[in-house]
Amino acid sequence: MKTLFNNYLNTFKGLSREVWWLSLITLINRAGTMVIPFLSLYLTKNLNFTLSDVGWIMSAFGLGSVFGSWLGGKLTDKIGYYKVMIYSLLFTGILFIVLQFITTFNSFCLGIFLVMLVADMFRPAMFVALSAYSKPENKTRSVTLIRLAINLGFSAGPAIGGIIITTLSYGGLFWVDGITCIVATLVLINVLNPKTTKTLDDVKTENPKSAYQDKAFLIFLMAMVLFGIVFLQYFSTMPLYYKDVHHLTELEIGIILGMNGFIIFALEMPLIKWLENTTYTKSGLILFGALLTGLSFIILNTTSWTGILITGMLLMTFGEMIAFPFSNAFAMDRAKKGNQGEYMALYSIAFSIAHIFGHNAGMRMVNYFGFDNTWYVITLLAALCIFLLFILSQYLNRKKKLKTQS
Repeated sequence: MKTLFNNYLNTFKGLSREVWWLSLITLINRAGTMVIPFLSLYLTKNLNFTLSDVGWIMSAFGLGSVFGSWLGGKLTDKIGYYKVMIYSLLFTGILFIVLQFITTFNSFCLGIFLVMLVADMFRPAMFVALSAYSKPENKTRSVTLIRLAINLGFSAGPAIGGIIITTLSYGGLFWVDGITCIVATLVLINVLNPKTTKTLDDVKTENPKSAYQDKAFLIFLMAMVLFGIVFLQYFSTMPLYYKDVHHLTELEIGIILGMNGFIIFALEMPLIKWLENTTYTKSGLILFGALLTGLSFIILNTTSWTGILITGMLLMTFGEMIAFPFSNAFAMDRAKKGNQGEYMALYSIAFSIAHIFGHNAGMRMVNYFGFDNTWYVITLLAALCIFLLFILSQYLNRKKKLKTQS
């Protein structure tokens, strides 16, 4: 047992001090965004908005995320990742505190749009910082550590949020969210100041290539939008399937969803460490992750046995653990060819687009066609994603062969 534990700890070795600090800041920031899981409840119960109103507000939320990611990428290339992260965290904190005082529909749409615009400027800047603070051979594991921080933050956030609502009220959520963002800003200023940090991979590209002209990257982005739509069903339509079709209780649903986070926390880093030492390409591993995720849906239509839900969750979890770190590392590698902020912004936007359309489309399909037909459609989207990733792999192989021949 001790050997196993030591081997697990060894998978974290070699990551820079700056990456660890960036992970802590991300953990503080993500644990602090506890308003988000309770937003629909707050809007309907406290502000008495209709479900239709909430739908429009969530659309404003998604649009803010898209424009914020784009703007964050542009600013990162112009003024640098450090300043963008500082301003994003600080003003997100201020806007979260202000948001609790907005009570009309139109103003709340504008308010949540601005909050997400400023908050998601952080993402492309953080990815560029992560690339700079990581040795080339450690980039995928650095991404994995950030993912662990995000998962821990999202796990802790709702639990803490529930306690705050019970003891303080919904208003307390906005104050705590705002204060944690400001605390993350102060930590960032103290530990990641450019004067004291060590850059391990500072890429300076003359005549940088636009991401919009990178054919391979554009194919990759289309695949990631599809993968995001497929993956997000596990957090919107799937819980309804558990309850309405398999008649699981909230506790049982929570245990199955919690299994996902536990497996990621326990196994993702060792799995990534092992896969990094194999000969598989990043595009090939992303394809395999998408395949496992697609299989997790189609198997649901093969039997009415409730145990198949566990199998589906396991397939999705391993698919997620493989696809996300290597897709992120692939994007960072491509970004070296051009404007890093622009590349990482488009990578973030791919998942923002998936958020805008994925939840809504899944819910509508379930409503009109039922769960079984919805899973067939989702599997078809996963197959299209796999096809695009296959084209990407073939394209990259051809480019590699031409390069070696010349």
